[in-house]
Formats: sequence, C-alpha cells, structure tokens
Amino acid sequence: MIGLKHKLKKLISSKYLFVIRKEKDFSVLTSFSINAQKITLILLLFFILVFGASLFLARTVLKAWFDPTLSATESTELFIQLSDRVDSLVLELEKREGYVQNIQRIIAGDVLENEEDVIKDQDTVPYESGRARNELDRFQPSAGTQAIIEELGGMPFENNFQFSGTGTPMNNIYLFPPVQGILTAVFDPQNDHFGVDIVAKENEAVKCVLDGTVVFSSWTLATGYVVAVQHSNELISIYKHNSVILKNVGELVRSGEIISIIGNTGELSTGPHLHFELWYQGSALNPQEFISFD
Repeated sequence: MIGLKHKLKKLISSKYLFVIRKEKDFSVLTSFSINAQKITLILLLFFILVFGASLFLARTVLKAWFDPTLSATESTELFIQLSDRVDSLVLELEKREGYVQNIQRIIAGDVLENEEDVIKDQDTVPYESGRARNELDRFQPSAGTQAIIEELGGMPFENNFQFSGTGTPMNNIYLFPPVQGILTAVFDPQNDHFGVDIVAKENEAVKCVLDGTVVFSSWTLATGYVVAVQHSNELISIYKHNSVILKNVGELVRSGEIISIIGNTGELSTGPHLHFELWYQGSALNPQEFISFD
C-alpha cells in the first residue's frame, strides 16, 4: 500500500519531456515538458470547450434535436396565431354584415333611435365607408323606391308603378351601357314590360351603368339571377336573367364595373339575353332614351 502511494506521488510530481525530431537526421525541431498538473489543466480546458460548443449548438442549430418540447411549443404558437387571424376575420365579417344591415335599414327608411346607434353604425362601416356614406347621403328613399325593392324580393307592395318620359332631371347623366348587343324587346309599360331585352354574345359580361350600391342580389323564380343597384338621386338599375352574379348586397360598384354574366335563367326567359330596367323615384324609364345599346 505504501509502495502504491509512493508510485502515485512520483507519477504526479515527475516531469516528462516531449521531443519532436526529423526522421532523416533526427535533428530536434521542438520540445516541451509536461507533468500531471498540466495534463489535468489541458483536459479541463478541453472539457469546458466541448461543453460550451455543445450548449451553443443545442440552443441554435441542433435545438430541434435536443429540445423535445420545441415542436409542441411551435405548434402552440402557430395555433395562437391562427386563432388570432380567425378572430380578426370573424370581427371583419361581423362589421361587413352590420354594414349591409345599415344599408338595408336606410333603404327601408328606418330611423336610428339614438346617438349610440349612429356611432355603432359608423363603427361597422368597412374601409370604403366614406365612399359608401357619401353615396347614401345622396339617397333619400321614397315609397316608389321601397316598392321596387320589395317587388324584387317577392314581397307584396301597394304602390302602382308608373313610367315617365324624358321629363326627368337625368338628361345630363351619362349611363354606361350594360352590354352591347341587339334589342329584341323594347320598353312597353302598357304590356308590363318595364325594360329592354338585349341579346349579346354568350358569357358576355354585364356592367354597371353608374356608380352605386348593390341593394338586391339573388335568385327569383320568374327572372332568375337578378342584380339591382341603387344610384344617387333615387335611380335604380336592374339586371335580370343572369347566369352568374358577381356582387353581393351592400357592395359598392363603379360605372362600367362587371357585376354579372349574361344568361338564360328564370321562367320568363326564352333565350340568353339581358333584361335591363331603369327606375327613377319609383317610375319606370325607357333605357333607350339614356343608353345606346348598338
């Protein structure tokens, strides 16, 4: 036992000389001495370097390998982000629904009861609210206009429609042609034909005649897919027998903007065409007096 301790003490206190020589002539290139203390220090430094490098890699490049909870954490963060986006979309959808309801209330002639309702209505208007409110401010619905909208929706109405000639204050308004084609039926209110029928190319785009707001966009049994646009000064344009509707109620449209595709829908249609009507303050107008369809 004493001999082992002596040998161990001698090993620790002994110094060793490492010499590097050339192979050809055995000349000394360099040499250095080393002992047990130096070896221990070198091993300690090596361990610290390896541990630091491993820790760095585990937290950066190899993080996914060394952290089993990383995948779950990233999935949770992604789920939270998607939930926030869904909440934002739901909120935006509620605002748009409120905006459409506000337009319908204004068209129906409802009056807001108090100032809080006014503020609430203003908060539900989307990013084009200024444009929409300016359009609606120019529109004060009459009984005739309300009757037109009720008739489109299949609701009963009491007002009897009338038709007027060129004596309306619309002579200075330019209307964009909804389609270019051949007139197969003209304005004939005595026979309950309150518009014109235009035959055009198949799948021809139907364009809005003037800036306005869509107040009706739906299917009816008699006239198929129908779009009605409310313009300023109580002017309404109606587009019937469409094959496809491209706009929803409450959307703002510009003059010349595509709102539907010509079609052959509804029981009253006998072929692909557009039935187009103009109504001014509840009175039917002859579209040929304002638009050239050739």
